[in-house]
Amino acid sequence: MIRDRRAKITATLGPASSDPQTIRRLFEAGVDVFRLNFSHGGHADHKARHDAIRVLERESGRPIAILQDLQGPKIRLGTLAGGRALQRGDRVRFVHAAESKAPKELGLPHKEVFEAVMPGHRLLIDDGKVRLVTESVGDGTIEATVTVGGAVTDRKGVNLPDTILSLSPITGKDRRDLEFGLELGVDWVAFSFIQKPSDVIEALALVDGRAGVMSKIEKPAALQSISDIVRLSDAVMVARGDLGVELQPEDVPAIQKDLVRLCRLAGKPVIVATQMLESMIHTPTPTRAEASDIATAIYDGVDSVMLSAESASGSYPVEAVETMHKVIARTEQHEAYGQLLHALRLDMPNDPQHAVGAAAAELAERLHARSIVAFTSRGTTAYRIARNRPEHPIVGVTPNVETARRLALLWGCHSMTSPDIHSHEEMVDQAHVHMREAGIGGPGDTVIIVAGVPFGQAGSTNILRIVIL
Repeated sequence: MIRDRRAKITATLGPASSDPQTIRRLFEAGVDVFRLNFSHGGHADHKARHDAIRVLERESGRPIAILQDLQGPKIRLGTLAGGRALQRGDRVRFVHAAESKAPKELGLPHKEVFEAVMPGHRLLIDDGKVRLVTESVGDGTIEATVTVGGAVTDRKGVNLPDTILSLSPITGKDRRDLEFGLELGVDWVAFSFIQKPSDVIEALALVDGRAGVMSKIEKPAALQSISDIVRLSDAVMVARGDLGVELQPEDVPAIQKDLVRLCRLAGKPVIVATQMLESMIHTPTPTRAEASDIATAIYDGVDSVMLSAESASGSYPVEAVETMHKVIARTEQHEAYGQLLHALRLDMPNDPQHAVGAAAAELAERLHARSIVAFTSRGTTAYRIARNRPEHPIVGVTPNVETARRLALLWGCHSMTSPDIHSHEEMVDQAHVHMREAGIGGPGDTVIIVAGVPFGQAGSTNILRIVIL
């Protein structure tokens, strides 16, 4: 079952979408990657969802990717007796405590904040609804002035857009959740609040190749080292929720475009997430602005767009996926799609492996090939081809089911499992078989085959062959 679109759909599972029947309906409506949000729910909940996805995968015969999204070090206020009503101009004291009772005092049980915050730094409470500016910092205290007032209650989140915290993005809870997810067999792990390259290095060491490492870009600090973060990561998520709180709203669209461009140049899959169909949490149809938001990401060439609350807790999870599928498909059919997609001029690769991938994409276009078949061990060959955004489907053939699942995230790639090949003859024979199985090839069709010798050796892309079926 090949989707009639190139970009993929990632959907979050939750209370509205956890039973096997709904998961099946979501998949049939167009979901390629299911997200398990470990900020909510227990291990038993996530295991039940994971198991239902794997049953569906076996029944459908199509690899399905599972993305584990770790909560990360969310900064929150402590408990506040009776809450606080803050007015513009109020002087407020933050104290290093889990509880506070004084009228103009807020408990903040995170010593890292007190060690890093400086006068002039902003503190944003409850997704920026209440805003303060630091005036002075003492021993376990922060004096701040309210610039935007409002009601504040227990455990509200705090964002610090100007402050780089000496805080690992991987908490004790995250480590426990990570081990649980890796034991289950998740395919991708998203790490929240990545700030610097060393955060990615820490994540890679913990995962140790057992899944793909995805860096969530939601802190302005990450933008200072973004090239290195993208280079080290296996994939990137543009998480516009916290990013939109800590940056000015007018800056987010340009940053989104810059991040997508950087990932495409590096050949790393990129997801755009948050509020893509927010209105469909409660209504069965999207706003025109939301449809345009999805289309903009597709024109930019993202690998996937993501649904969060829309599919996890909304009233219309299946309808949201159907809407996203229709918008993607219609956008990709637009005559300007190819022109905009290829407006990004990729540098000519100077290594043989990337050069073969680029040549395969160009040959497929010039010869009007039916598809490109990529034999790959770890998926690298398919990534190199997809980097060039060819007009024709990529069939990623691999002996490793784990690789096939990860490739479900990749733009334009239909992944399949197959026994490893050992000769050129087997390569051509298997290409014929998989084209027929995928339903995208018949007698007389031209196919571009890409592989590596020695066969089965990761990273050895060095063969390009033109075959007439």
